[in-house]
Amino acid sequence: MNYAEPLILSVSQLNRYVKAKLDEDENLYNIFLTGEISNFTRHFKTGHLYFTLKDEGGAVKAVMFASNAYKLKFEPQNGLHVLVRGRVSLYEATGQYQVYVDDMQPEGLGALHLAFEQTKEKLQKQGIFDTSHKKPLPQFPKRIGVITSEVGAALQDILNILGRRYPLAEIVLAPSRVQGDGAHLELIAAIERLNRSNLVDVIILGRGGGSMEDLWEFNHEALAMAVYNSEIPIVSAVGHETDFTICDFAADLRAPTPSAAAELVVPDQFELKTALSGQFYRAQRAIAERLRAEQNRFTQLKKHSALENKFLFFDSKKMHVAMLSEKLSALQEQVFVQEKMRLSKAAAKLDALSPLSVLGRGYAIAKTDANAVLKSVKQLKAGDKVQVQLADGTADCVVEEIQKP
Repeated sequence: MNYAEPLILSVSQLNRYVKAKLDEDENLYNIFLTGEISNFTRHFKTGHLYFTLKDEGGAVKAVMFASNAYKLKFEPQNGLHVLVRGRVSLYEATGQYQVYVDDMQPEGLGALHLAFEQTKEKLQKQGIFDTSHKKPLPQFPKRIGVITSEVGAALQDILNILGRRYPLAEIVLAPSRVQGDGAHLELIAAIERLNRSNLVDVIILGRGGGSMEDLWEFNHEALAMAVYNSEIPIVSAVGHETDFTICDFAADLRAPTPSAAAELVVPDQFELKTALSGQFYRAQRAIAERLRAEQNRFTQLKKHSALENKFLFFDSKKMHVAMLSEKLSALQEQVFVQEKMRLSKAAAKLDALSPLSVLGRGYAIAKTDANAVLKSVKQLKAGDKVQVQLADGTADCVVEEIQKP
């Protein structure tokens, strides 16, 4: 019996063979799979996505290259049920078969809705939507920046309403695409350009209505951050009243439509004129009432006796001044007498305390050669010279004997 010699393959040959078989199978070339994402990783350098797709009975490795991953409108995450489209092949280096994903959509909730909720939740946690960061709109703006398409109906609506309500304001247009891939980059550039120029007091950012896909450029995280970081207040006016975008939450104020935004950023000139007319009328009435009151007061003053008989008025004042003058003279005389008596008493007291007065009563002052006053015999000894001062002169003496009591 002849046996065929066994086929000996290297590992690389086996993997290459199996890969070729998988690649030849048309049933595996364009397949759709559903499952739950786990072990999700986004490679920080390449941007490729690596994850496991699993259900209750099994799991399979999957990879989505960056060229396809950047097209996703949402952020894949663990636990998310998705529908993927791709092909099955084998990675020869590890001998592991896997699914190469070309497209991915979340099951149930649409990709755009999911991406919207993911971005909204992320920015909300960062405090981008907090009311404490909202800037107030100026009451009377001099210049208004408008960021929208220069060929859209939204621009005409804004211009018409601003011109009708508040023609004093100057409009500065920063044209930009408002739809299609990359339009959010132009919107960001327009916001930054208006902030750098510092020409406007408030900005209207918006466009007319459309589908969620049409409005999607206003849901980009980068645009929301540009709105948040703007030093100039921004009013978001995207779509219709029922449309909401991420920009609406990040803006300082959300307007339901572009027309409503124009009404919100400026006052109504007719309302201002009415208010000014009312204030002017009230001012006129207040002035007239004040004039009447002053006229009545003047009339009453004219009837006063002082004005009716001015000589009587001045005579009474003269008499009052004369009386005050007499009181002042009497008070001066009284003060002079009191001070003279006080001075006499002080002089008498000073004279009583004078050393000369004491000497005149028979007392004497004894001093040493050093002119020190002697207070005790202990300061002396026989033979010391002493100077004795009397009331009418001095005498030089010599101590012959010291006697103690």
